[in-house]
Amino acid sequence: MKYVPVLLITISLLFQHCGYSQSKPGPKPDSTNMKKDNNPVYSRSDSSKVALTEDEWKKILPAEVYYIARQKGTERPWTSKYETSKEIGTYYCAACGNPLFKSDTKFESGCGWPSFYEPISKTSVIYLEDRSHGMVRTEVECGRCKAHLGHVFDDGPPPTGLRYCINGVILDFEKAKKAEEGYKKAQ
Repeated sequence: MKYVPVLLITISLLFQHCGYSQSKPGPKPDSTNMKKDNNPVYSRSDSSKVALTEDEWKKILPAEVYYIARQKGTERPWTSKYETSKEIGTYYCAACGNPLFKSDTKFESGCGWPSFYEPISKTSVIYLEDRSHGMVRTEVECGRCKAHLGHVFDDGPPPTGLRYCINGVILDFEKAKKAEEGYKKAQ
């Protein structure tokens, strides 16, 4: 019984530390049915910056992706199909197709969201100070379209010591074999 307060404090800090800051329930996450045909900016090869109005984003993104990407929402912990995935491949921004993370940088952090220790490149993501919800954190956005991805913390594994805690709704995934075949066809 004497360990109950410690357990409650630990659980509370875990949620706070992972950035669980959803102030209102968002749409149920399910990016599996996302139609990229309606999204003229989605490209896994175009690295040009994307600048659309919020109305334009709202028209081309599914509601759950729009909520995370443009309204800086947070999906509920342990709801992402990518949180425990061990498949080999590449994770892309679901809003614009920008390559974000390789699966070999993914690790099990136990925080309830997909976690990575390093982005694909220095330009894959951008960093902003986030002082919302009474905390000071570092927000991570897509380097191409500025979609909200999640937050980065300094409690990750080597070699970087970083933990990119990312909303799974804003991620698209392509298995390595399929990505390689697509690359060869583009050559």
